[in-house]
Amino acid sequence: MPLRPRYTGLIDRYRDRLPVHDDTRIISLGEGNTPLIRLNNIPRIIKKSVDIYIKYEGLNPTGSFKDRGMTMAVTKAVEEGSRAIICASTGNTSASAAAYAARAGISAFVLIPEGKIALGKLAQAMIHGAVVLQIKGNFDQGMDLVKQVGKQTPITIVNSINPFRLQGQKTAAFEILEELGGAPQFHCIPVGNAGNITAHWMGYKEYHEHGIVNDLPRMVGYQASGAAPFIRGKMVDTPETVATAIRIGHPQSWDKAWSVQKESNGWFDECTDPELLAAQKMLTEHEGIFCEPASAISLAGAMKDIAAGKIPEGSKIVCTLTGHGLKDPDTAIKQSTRGVIPTAANLDAVKHTILENLK
Repeated sequence: MPLRPRYTGLIDRYRDRLPVHDDTRIISLGEGNTPLIRLNNIPRIIKKSVDIYIKYEGLNPTGSFKDRGMTMAVTKAVEEGSRAIICASTGNTSASAAAYAARAGISAFVLIPEGKIALGKLAQAMIHGAVVLQIKGNFDQGMDLVKQVGKQTPITIVNSINPFRLQGQKTAAFEILEELGGAPQFHCIPVGNAGNITAHWMGYKEYHEHGIVNDLPRMVGYQASGAAPFIRGKMVDTPETVATAIRIGHPQSWDKAWSVQKESNGWFDECTDPELLAAQKMLTEHEGIFCEPASAISLAGAMKDIAAGKIPEGSKIVCTLTGHGLKDPDTAIKQSTRGVIPTAANLDAVKHTILENLK
């Protein structure tokens, strides 16, 4: 039996569908090929006959979907001779940029909002050696500053306004189509800057236009109620939500995301912080899948729209989980059902505590 080729990352796997050359130096950490997990217990709990799959992007090298775009953005930056990259970030982009810059041997500069970043993400950016600038403002203000820096210095911006980011991120749709053997009826996804929903639609359309698949999904984007410009129909100047990854009021892919919604016959919806936190807890306790709060909004929104009949029973649904739960351990610990139980260091005490806590 012949051995199957081992792909070292998504550029290697999808080279013929990405803007790279034979002699391009690929900057990769083995990203992509993340699990597509069928939910076993939650459909039974909500008493709905639906087929829900989780695309677990938190198992990328730095723990989020950002690695898909960053491998492309940094690869092209290096190819073009850039010595440094820069981004504004609520956390995941900074972690990914710092890691890929370290891999490439170039500098990374990240602007983060003061007090608005989960410690797990900040730790990643710092340990990878990025220069971290904490501004007295929010992400949107940081993004404006980054764009100005990009115009005035020879530093490459690696936020999702960089077109190579979306090229890398579209490969998640390729993987979903290949594993399912076709498109789901609905693809539910968190929306912050709106680059990811845009990139997925690019990937789905590319396979459809090349005749690889016959159908396309309806794209459904979910935002936190306190940071929901697509629901309000206008930008939000002071976004607020516990889901730091989508605490964005001025999405950079605003027009593109509206086009996705229209072309796919999809929609945008919102969830409250309690709703998305409840979905995060449900995933961990009933499916063994740990994601950060922003990720859980895709499932929270899907369950909400299933209950409302907007997503009919019998549907095949993919929910993207954009980041791992370890990105924001503080929020996870705060809502954990069980605390740490002090127990004496003897057999009787340990046995007693275990028997008291058997399910």
